[in-house]
Amino acid sequence: MNPVARILFDEAHSEAWTVREVLAAAMQPAHPGDASYARAAAALAAAGFGLEVNAEPPLLAERLAGYDALVIAHPSDPAWERTTGTGSPRLSPEEIDAIEAFVAAGGGLIVLGETEQDKYGNNLNELLERFGLRLRNDTVQDYEHNLGAPSWVLAELTGGERGRDGDVLAGVARACLYRATTIECRNGARVLARTHATASSPQAPLIASTRHGGGRVIVLADSDLFGDDCLDALDHRALWLNAVGWVARRVGAAPARAPELGGAWERLRDETDALALLQGPDGALAEGSDPAEHPAARANPTEPPAPRTDPDEHPAVRDAAARDAAAHVEAIAAALTELAPRFPHQAEYLRRAVADLRRWAGEGFGKPDFTAALDAFRPERERRDGAEHLVFLPMYKQNGSRDTCFEALVIRTPWPEWIAELERGWRGFRYDNPKFVPVQRLDSTRGYDGDCAVLFPETVSVAGRPANHFGAIFCDREAARLRRVVGAAAEVLGLNLPPDCARMLTSPDISEPAYILWDLIHDRAHSHGELPFDPFMIRQRAPYWMYALEELRCDLTAFTQARELEAAGLGFARHVQYAILLDRLLRFPVTGTRVRNYDGLGGQLLFAHLHRLGHVRWEDNRLTIDWSRVGDGVAALFAEVGELYRAGIDRTKLGHWAAAHDLVAARVPPAAASRWTAGVRTLDDGADSRSYLDQVLPDEFPLSIFYASLQAKLAA
Repeated sequence: MNPVARILFDEAHSEAWTVREVLAAAMQPAHPGDASYARAAAALAAAGFGLEVNAEPPLLAERLAGYDALVIAHPSDPAWERTTGTGSPRLSPEEIDAIEAFVAAGGGLIVLGETEQDKYGNNLNELLERFGLRLRNDTVQDYEHNLGAPSWVLAELTGGERGRDGDVLAGVARACLYRATTIECRNGARVLARTHATASSPQAPLIASTRHGGGRVIVLADSDLFGDDCLDALDHRALWLNAVGWVARRVGAAPARAPELGGAWERLRDETDALALLQGPDGALAEGSDPAEHPAARANPTEPPAPRTDPDEHPAVRDAAARDAAAHVEAIAAALTELAPRFPHQAEYLRRAVADLRRWAGEGFGKPDFTAALDAFRPERERRDGAEHLVFLPMYKQNGSRDTCFEALVIRTPWPEWIAELERGWRGFRYDNPKFVPVQRLDSTRGYDGDCAVLFPETVSVAGRPANHFGAIFCDREAARLRRVVGAAAEVLGLNLPPDCARMLTSPDISEPAYILWDLIHDRAHSHGELPFDPFMIRQRAPYWMYALEELRCDLTAFTQARELEAAGLGFARHVQYAILLDRLLRFPVTGTRVRNYDGLGGQLLFAHLHRLGHVRWEDNRLTIDWSRVGDGVAALFAEVGELYRAGIDRTKLGHWAAAHDLVAARVPPAAASRWTAGVRTLDDGADSRSYLDQVLPDEFPLSIFYASLQAKLAA
């Protein structure tokens, strides 16, 4: 897996700390932990960071190139500390210039000082003064707020940044600095931690962050707190990961999406768009077709076209439309044939697509039947990273118009090796899901200009039951919506985002793989477990809260599995947890129509559940997530939904619908006019269940004040 960021750990300036265990043992034979940051390095690796050592001076631009952040941990004259033994503890003027330029260009810097800073013979302050900071020559003691000794000072945490840029103190409640100095801030830097009023240097900064150009800097007044002996004390591990994640925010450009297919693709796309304007709602050539009246050509596709005033016009218009349609069909067939060599793995599919298209024209442009082509369209067989597929099918789009028309797309399958290994089986985890295929949209006809994020066989126009070989999810579209909506919501709400989560909300290279893993597990969960009901798989009509619970169950399954994957060593799975939690809480409830919005309802339920537990708090117009406990809150709801499923096998259909309504209503108040609320509803198990479906309100569970306000603020 590509690292989420690359970190350079300097050991070329006689540092008192090393990430190399062998060197730490040589520096401190009696107790290597006094010189080792090996656990800190392992924590970064587990979280998906790449870390390398700079072992030789000089530390100039060419050495810093390609890295996202630099860590300098307490350089010292060997007279005072046992050190890495390489180079002088002093940075040269050229090195200081190079580091400042690195930060200004978007790089990150972490500097760790020490008590009695001036005696160690380094010139860190010459570097820090470039950023308006300075390590004082101090030794803090506090006889009231300490961790067993007056010099082991407990910090008073003051609060990190809120919003989309990330909070260094997210999930950090306690920290101790062992033999610390203090920091002078002369540039308006944010003080993240300071001494208590009872300290020898009261209310003095201990940890500070600042920005410089495009980059970020964090300075700490002690270096021991991230050493092997102290990393797992209090919340030091979380603070270390947050600090590195916050400064390492330089985001690379997204990979190029545009295909190089030339004029044949452009002709296919444009001719297909033109043909779609001639089609009616079922995909047949429309009676009296007028391209200007087609939904795709109107400003508001949901509004019906204006009525015709001259019915005698229809035959002539239809004849002209048929001639136009025949010309488009031949142009499309020619383009598909020309493009076929570019997609050799799709030779049979493209041959059948051309045949189905010409048969549609030859039989009079009725409702399209692409049974043969769909049966041969098998993107799930080509799950290799970078595989590209050409798509030409008559279909409707989920989350869009229900009208059927021809669409053409070029899609790419991202299938990194670590995902393939998870599907094959990794450390006891196996997510075999042969139909699932993640895709990226490279280019398409206008029908995919909307919000549709899936390519499913059941949306394709066929004469009978469609072949069900694959389920394609546009991970790029889902991830883009996550970044856009959740990023905006985080800003509006002043959310305490962990820095690695904040980075995900700016990086397609992180958010898209997170969606691939999320969807891989989610899609598989629909057919696994105790399933007294699964409205998606058996296509039954049910109240929309049943769909909400099923989708939420699959997401909570994915969240739970991601926690287990992270514990087993797949640090990237943490991003899956972020994506599920934040998309569910902050995007799903406020996007889309409020008519039977089952995804939105699942998010409302999760928010209300976590809020009731105190894992999510809304205070002072800011939303705070307790990141240390929120996973346990999600697990509790998962267990409750699982119990609903287990008990469902013993209930009648109506009784089960009622029990599910009660579960949701216990946290999300139903509409005042609801006829399904406990104490109001009257059910007859012998009656036709469809009559009770008619009693479900379009918005059975309206938005709370919180969500109504958020929706209004995000309207733009």
